[in-house]
Amino acid sequence: MATPDTEVNPYELLGLTLECTEQDIRTAYRQTSRKVHPDRNRNDPDAARKFHVLTQSYELLLDPLRRLALDAKLRVKAARDERFKSYDNKRKNMVTELEERERAFKKAKIDQQRDEASRWQETEKIKDEGRRLREERENELRRREQEANRPPAEDNMDAPSLDPLDTTIRLKYRLSAHPSLTTPTALAALLAPFGAIDTESIVISSKAPKKSPDKPPKHATALVPFKQIGDAFAAVCASGRADRGMDGIEAGWVGGKEPDILVWLKKMGKLSAQPPPPASRPSPNSSGPAQLPQTAPTASASPFSSFPTSFPDLPSMPAEPKAAAPGVDYEALTLMRLRQAERERLEREILEQEAAEGV
Repeated sequence: MATPDTEVNPYELLGLTLECTEQDIRTAYRQTSRKVHPDRNRNDPDAARKFHVLTQSYELLLDPLRRLALDAKLRVKAARDERFKSYDNKRKNMVTELEERERAFKKAKIDQQRDEASRWQETEKIKDEGRRLREERENELRRREQEANRPPAEDNMDAPSLDPLDTTIRLKYRLSAHPSLTTPTALAALLAPFGAIDTESIVISSKAPKKSPDKPPKHATALVPFKQIGDAFAAVCASGRADRGMDGIEAGWVGGKEPDILVWLKKMGKLSAQPPPPASRPSPNSSGPAQLPQTAPTASASPFSSFPTSFPDLPSMPAEPKAAAPGVDYEALTLMRLRQAERERLEREILEQEAAEGV
């Protein structure tokens, strides 16, 4: 874009002479700006540039110092033009050729400076990118070295604690396929091949369909607490398997996910994610007080030989107090109340889940 100092003559642009006053400049600008304003020339794509050049010329003429320099330049140019008119054709051609060479030299110099600046910027950009990549590699190597030298975390080595619900599984089945599974005793007998069960703590819930509340229930949900987590694991792995007597019965963990202790055993390589085919085992006695195991069933007693024969040191839950001991009636009563509260909580959980599923 042309600048008012060089290619554009501000006086000619505003239609003024060198002898004009400041008031003449303001009046000429006001009149000319109306003609070239972009709002009045929406169809002219060059209107914004023209208005900008006009504004620059107006500001230049109102600046006394800049106007003085411009006047001197214009007078020198006018004197040069007058001298040029007095030259013969040969000298005119020489002057014209000289001026063209000067313009070409200036243009080449400007282009060279522009190219050098562009190359310098590109070089700096490449340097910055290389510096950034080098820092990223150094940081990555430093991080890997720190991870390699970092001692294994104790949390990853220590076995997680055994939650009271880790030995409890959730069963879901259709009553039409298993009409006899409506009592804790029947469920305990079905699951007895897997291990000892706390029969008294079994919770069964069956609810009629919402659309037909007068009809008998179609589905049932049960919470079955095993005494050994290995037995609970075996029952969950046998979910839906007819050869284990679980055809049409969906077995899962009451917490909705695998207990932390089993995840830890698999991570440590002490428990196979896919247990081998089951082996027969005798039916253990399902009665007696519920105790949280310190050890899993032995290889001869477990239907899954992949389950470890013993757990690492785990905090054991206190067993239910044995009856007939003088002085412990209050403790036994407290434990019985806690157990009843836990059973009621599990029943509420089943009812809430059935209501959410729309069973």
